[in-house]
Amino acid sequence: MEAASNVPLDRRRRLGNWLPEGEAQLAAFRTELVAQALSRPSRTPSVDAVRALANLIDGEPALRMHLARAIDEARGHGYELGYKDSTELLLTIDHIVKCAPRFSEKTLVICPLNALLDWPMCMPSGYALFRDRRFNDALKAVLNGWSAFLSGPHSRAYLNTQEPDGWFSPEAARRIGMDQFLCDPSQPYWGFTSWNDFFTRRFRAGMRPVAGEDDNKLIVSACEATPYNISHDTRYEDAFWIKAQPYSLRDIFGPEKAQLAERFAGGCAYQAFLSAYNYHRWHAPVSGTIVDTYHLDGTYYSCVESEGADPEGLNDSQGYSAAMAARAIITIACDDRAMGTVGCVFIGMAEVSSCMVDVTPGQHVCKGEELGYFQYGGSTYCLFFEPGVIDAFLVQSPPSGNAAPVHVNAALARAR
Repeated sequence: MEAASNVPLDRRRRLGNWLPEGEAQLAAFRTELVAQALSRPSRTPSVDAVRALANLIDGEPALRMHLARAIDEARGHGYELGYKDSTELLLTIDHIVKCAPRFSEKTLVICPLNALLDWPMCMPSGYALFRDRRFNDALKAVLNGWSAFLSGPHSRAYLNTQEPDGWFSPEAARRIGMDQFLCDPSQPYWGFTSWNDFFTRRFRAGMRPVAGEDDNKLIVSACEATPYNISHDTRYEDAFWIKAQPYSLRDIFGPEKAQLAERFAGGCAYQAFLSAYNYHRWHAPVSGTIVDTYHLDGTYYSCVESEGADPEGLNDSQGYSAAMAARAIITIACDDRAMGTVGCVFIGMAEVSSCMVDVTPGQHVCKGEELGYFQYGGSTYCLFFEPGVIDAFLVQSPPSGNAAPVHVNAALARAR
């Protein structure tokens, strides 16, 4: 994989279509967004969680310093943020979390909060800020509140056919491929009960058949996602923060799951990222019994210094995010005992990106059966295999920047 820090900013891939290719588009979007937020007469956040975040920053000198310096560093590098200080930033966050995302053919910004934080998060002072546990705990409360709004009926403001903002407008429907999904255009909001209901929409029957249903050796893609990395001989512990971002199993699975992490040492890993416009549910890559499900808290907008300035913030930090970001983990004991256990790690990278698990330990799942889903936000996922299990991967990584995603339930790898 070509090191991102060696690639000019104007040639770096924008993975997953969560943000537009051009920095000028992002700068214009941020400027307009901040202007909308600052047009309100109040200079105090109205959302409780945003107000708590503001109070935390104001009351903690180190956090206040990191944020102020990160903003100054980004502006000093010539980036147009739209805001000049933390007060304006927090007022804009307060504005964002009271709104539903809108479709925009012009700006193509799917994650407005990611766009707002795009440069401060990868400035020297931003690295420290976005790893701080107190800051992330407060940010989690903000995102949880936004998620609650996006799961309610008032979040459907842009679930309509009106141009240019409607998610069912001709251009949006074309990008999404709405004819593949369960919906009813004759109903209000096409039958969706909320923004998150739309975001986690299901395919129509037969759209994603399961490859090799009767072949336990054939492993399928757990998500509709584009390959990001394939790794062999993963280590129990590794320096996930260096440029290569090797997978560090003890950090990915958590310190209390050392025995589980050791299972995968010396084995293979596969990682892929999801597109903004595609399907966001997870399916079982193998048939077997659910051994464990759990969540790990983590960071929300943290990226790794070794990649340098990243125009998409989290674009080039996906290996690092596997060990650092908030994530859900599901382990499956394969029906084919020679395949051992498969570790499925679903990682939220931006915005709300809630990881919702729909299975329980002891439950048997067939290959292709649904496991859970991502709510609104950028996301990536990893599969981990025990040593000697994988004979060959049937996809290539990394692909070109415009590669199509591997369909969920499509053939991914073959076991020995």
